[in-house]
Amino acid sequence: MSERAPRATSSGAGRVLIAVYAIFALSATARAGVQIASRFSEAPLAYLLSALAGVVYILATIGLAGHGPGYRKLAWAAVAFELAGVLVVGTLTVFDAADFPDDTVWSVYGRGYGFVPLVLPIIGLWWLRHTRAR
Repeated sequence: MSERAPRATSSGAGRVLIAVYAIFALSATARAGVQIASRFSEAPLAYLLSALAGVVYILATIGLAGHGPGYRKLAWAAVAFELAGVLVVGTLTVFDAADFPDDTVWSVYGRGYGFVPLVLPIIGLWWLRHTRAR
């Protein structure tokens, strides 16, 4: 029995996934940039976490769109970090809202973005597993 090579993560439904990640990369990064530039002192932790989320979305987009094992490893790392981030930040913002006077992308599990930040990494991890070598 021969091993099947991994499918490209950028094929089929992966194109939609990459597009959603690219939109989140752009929106989270732009939002954080404006917040940091205009009112950083109001909620520095929240704004830095939004910037981190933007960087993670950029890395996930690059990893999912790229071809080869290095890109796949980048995608796995970025998407797994994203899931951990949304779970940790989401939980912190639910139980310790005083430390977050303004929302981050991952606040309350992405409530401000229709909970897409919570669902997106789950779909991303499933897609990476689905397209892996067998």
